[in-house]
Amino acid sequence: MLRNPGGFLSAAEIPLPRLYIGMAGVFFIISILWVYTLMKYSVFKIHWLMAALCFTKSISLVFHSINYHFINTEGHPIEGWAVMYYITHLLKGALLFITLALIGTGWAFVKYVLSDKEKKIFMIVIPLQVLANVAYIIIESTEEGSSEYALWKEVLFLVDLICCGAILFPVVWSVPLVARPSSQLLLSASVSAMNLEKLKLFRHYYVMIVCYIYFTRIIAILLKFTVPFQWQWCYEFLVEVSTLIFFVLTGYKFRPASNNPYLQLPQDEEDVEMDEVVTESGVLEGISKVKKTSNGRERQREST
Repeated sequence: MLRNPGGFLSAAEIPLPRLYIGMAGVFFIISILWVYTLMKYSVFKIHWLMAALCFTKSISLVFHSINYHFINTEGHPIEGWAVMYYITHLLKGALLFITLALIGTGWAFVKYVLSDKEKKIFMIVIPLQVLANVAYIIIESTEEGSSEYALWKEVLFLVDLICCGAILFPVVWSVPLVARPSSQLLLSASVSAMNLEKLKLFRHYYVMIVCYIYFTRIIAILLKFTVPFQWQWCYEFLVEVSTLIFFVLTGYKFRPASNNPYLQLPQDEEDVEMDEVVTESGVLEGISKVKKTSNGRERQREST
């Protein structure tokens, strides 16, 4: 077996063990800071899911670094460490897309129940993520020159793009849900402003997902094929840094804080459908407040 002066890894892969362990430390630090922030406020379950994602990402990078270390020193991966990496990588991928889809649907932030079409997104994305991770594992354990390598690499790229496109639909569906109450004439100014802020949030989040997918799936890959061979490790560096930036921005946008307008929400969906009258001026005298019940009938409440 051929060995380079620095080990069995190629010149493009020698920096990867140090890169992965360094990024694992960074993700672990932001995970600790996130948990510390959660301990100070009343938070949603989605916030703890975001913390679990950060910790899983950190652990996955640790095992990835160890796996590359043994490949560099021994010439082949140690089976136990490789299996641990594949397990954490699979769990990290599933948590990532589940978290992004739940935030995109507005679950916990806007509503507490997923619609049927949003549940179908999860039924499509999760199996596709499992397939994508199986393809990744086969690629990692297959020689690059074999025909199976090229086939599974194309499968991985296609499935990954489908998953990335699928999680954009919940965000698009959530924008009309947030925007609708802002157009109601009898809605209070404070509630209207709060919904306007939520609308801006989901639009920003949509742009963030598009930029993240575009950069990590297209721009970074193009850079990988344009830089010299010994600098191709920069592709992995750019992907990890862009993932870190995306995690930080998502956490900042949906941070639990007493002055965060996105978290000042009603406790059930029916409150969103109800017209709120917060004034008793003579102009509104005789106007009744109407609330839609769960069975579709309208119930008239007492006059203003």
